[in-house]
Amino acid sequence: MTKKLWAVLPGLGLALAAFALASLTNAALPWAPTLTVCVVLGVVFTSLPWPPAVRAILQPGLATAARRLLRIGIVLLGLKLSLVDIAGLGWLVLGMIVLIVIATFLFTLGVGKLLRLPGDQPLLIAAGFSICGASAIGAMSGVTRSKQEEQATPIALVTLCGTLAIALLPALQPLLGLDAEQFGMWTGASVHDVGQVVATAQIAGASALAIAIVVKLTRVAMLAPMVAITGLIVKRDGEGKRPPLVPLFLVGFIAAVLVRTFVPVPDALLQAADTAQLVLLGMALFGLGAAIRVGKLIRTGARPLAVAAISWVAIAAMSLGAVAVATAAGVPALR
Repeated sequence: MTKKLWAVLPGLGLALAAFALASLTNAALPWAPTLTVCVVLGVVFTSLPWPPAVRAILQPGLATAARRLLRIGIVLLGLKLSLVDIAGLGWLVLGMIVLIVIATFLFTLGVGKLLRLPGDQPLLIAAGFSICGASAIGAMSGVTRSKQEEQATPIALVTLCGTLAIALLPALQPLLGLDAEQFGMWTGASVHDVGQVVATAQIAGASALAIAIVVKLTRVAMLAPMVAITGLIVKRDGEGKRPPLVPLFLVGFIAAVLVRTFVPVPDALLQAADTAQLVLLGMALFGLGAAIRVGKLIRTGARPLAVAAISWVAIAAMSLGAVAVATAAGVPALR
């Protein structure tokens, strides 16, 4: 055990240092979400000409961060979710969010297969764009048993599109005539990662940010059922075995949601859990970013980019339609 611990420490230490740098970047540039910066730093790190011996020393810790720390972070993410807050959106908004997630997932999966993306890429891209970005990709890979390298392209695409959304959506707000609350709902329903949602919505003010977070976390709540259903359907070729229907970390995620809903958790504990979740996911996304080879990504051609662009436009359009329906129905949150 001690030998294994020493083997992972260098990579984990690097991932922690990268998270610290990403946090400083976010403090200086609030429009740059910490988790997005962690992915970018991972890509930059792996693009540098490090000696093979250095990579060999760091690889065990980076792999541990990308796999185990990601799953622990997803469990803690459940403590952000309260079923009471979700129910407060009302059945109309809640139903539309569920439909958008399912429709985006199936649409992106279909487009990915139509354009013949290899391996699990269509499934992982569909999860990332429809649910919650890189965290959903990592969670879905738990049942697909996708290798770390197979997650590289989906994570790069969801990071790219989510980052572009931070600049593009606020520019479109006045052109579309959206008030703060409408913009918050649109952002929460269409932007991929939680950090990207915060960075985008806060530009329109506190009211936009509040509804954006609740809508986004409602999408996050879809993570467990979507992954569980995938686990029921997916069967690995040549193995004859199905992956676990509900991986242990998703059981923990559901338990965390129920705790947040029904147990009076002290604010100090929630704050500590939120900080731990951010650190763990940041370290994990640095590890996943370090698996992205830019040259190899470029050589994959235009098909993955086309799938990402089509999915991004589709979820933005569906979410904007949902905002129009909710406004016309007089949903209290949008009044």
